[in-house]
Amino acid sequence: MGNCLKSPTSDDISLLHESQSDRASYGDATEPDQEPPPPYQEQIPVPVYHPTPSQTRLATQLTEEEQIRIAQRIGLIQHLPKGVYDPGRDGSEKKIRECVICMMDFVYGDPIRFLPCMHIYHLDCIDDWLMRSFTCPSCMEPVDAALLSSYETN
Repeated sequence: MGNCLKSPTSDDISLLHESQSDRASYGDATEPDQEPPPPYQEQIPVPVYHPTPSQTRLATQLTEEEQIRIAQRIGLIQHLPKGVYDPGRDGSEKKIRECVICMMDFVYGDPIRFLPCMHIYHLDCIDDWLMRSFTCPSCMEPVDAALLSSYETN
């Protein structure tokens, strides 16, 4: 399929081979005293944290005490067991089939996290939830109390 409206002035190859003088006549020439545009710089988003469930602040606005609490919370979250969703062969009705945070069905191979109360959630969903509130969204059991008591028994 060709271009039926060909003209000698809009030939693609002629545009590739045009000289500097041609570009100057169109106003595309770069003059020696002009600086090139700055390189593209991607804006790195500043993380948002929740020092308390009702507060939201950028990481740059947190006090030192809040930063320490959040670092401890991240450390506790990383100690919670994680795995991959596998519904098994039986496909029993008792098996949890959806994440109650995002309300999406679990799909074979989804990364999940187990809470001490044995509820499971998508890894990203529960990690975000636990950064706001350290309780299980289903049974409201405090996750940190169960985690700390498991360390004391070991």
